[in-house]
Amino acid sequence: MKPLNPFALTVSVPPHRHCGTTVRDRMLMILMAMLPAAVMAAMTFGMPAVRVMALSMAAAVLAEMACDYFMDRETDVHDLHAFTVGLSFAFLLPASAPWWLVAFGSAASIVLGKMVFGPLGGSPFCAPLIGWAICRISWPAYMDANASMLATDLTYPLAQLKDFGLDAVQITDTRQLFLGKQLGGLGAVQIAGVLLGGMLLVMRKHISSIIPMGVIGGVALTAFLFHWLDPSIYASPAFHLLTGSTLFGAFFLATDGPSSPNRQAPMLLFGLLIGALVIIIRVYGAYADGVPFAILLANLFTPVLERIRPKPFGRR
Repeated sequence: MKPLNPFALTVSVPPHRHCGTTVRDRMLMILMAMLPAAVMAAMTFGMPAVRVMALSMAAAVLAEMACDYFMDRETDVHDLHAFTVGLSFAFLLPASAPWWLVAFGSAASIVLGKMVFGPLGGSPFCAPLIGWAICRISWPAYMDANASMLATDLTYPLAQLKDFGLDAVQITDTRQLFLGKQLGGLGAVQIAGVLLGGMLLVMRKHISSIIPMGVIGGVALTAFLFHWLDPSIYASPAFHLLTGSTLFGAFFLATDGPSSPNRQAPMLLFGLLIGALVIIIRVYGAYADGVPFAILLANLFTPVLERIRPKPFGRR
């Protein structure tokens, strides 16, 4: 019998083929896609918005470097993922957020949303939403966008709808909502910038359009059903799509790779589930903007959705 060549049994670590795109390239593209909304937030809210975004990114980077140091592993901060997490977390905060809240929430997003699950790719939840949920539940007064009304003439349409009903909503002009003339997450409410960045990611194929379209469709369909039942109480689908962090969640948070499905049918169901949960939370829940909680709840269903029509490895 001919002796077996030992090099023929060498097994390498996957992936065995590479498309040429690195994590750094992907994160850089996401940061570029978020740039229009960041610029609009700075123009709308001024230096407080710049302070929140810069501090959040700095805290995320320092938190990841600290975790790498204590875990005795080489830091991957150069891949820009910490910058992306920090900026995404800042987009969900009001411009009036105190510095300690920004720093703590951003650091918690990295430590509890990423590093405790190992390196990039292991977290079952969208990392920025972990820090947001901790801060939103622990310090609701500081996370309330209504506090920003002291320094601006803008109003918070979702809070007005939740607390006083549809008749109390002062901003109903679609153009004003589209240009971000509302309170909420300082970057998430910049609808024009978010939509521009999201379309850029879709066209460059950095994300699939299935999840964003599923979220938008779920929000529109569920809001239409409520609005059809009683137009005097429930807002229209356009209002829900253009207020809060709906579009930001659809394009930038729900499409987070590790925490979302990666096949077409599960991705569509995942997006529809998020969209339906957003309206249900806004109508029946205690929070005006239900997008972050809706995505976190949908993340729990990702393993279940992945079991729908699984594709055998190697099958065309």
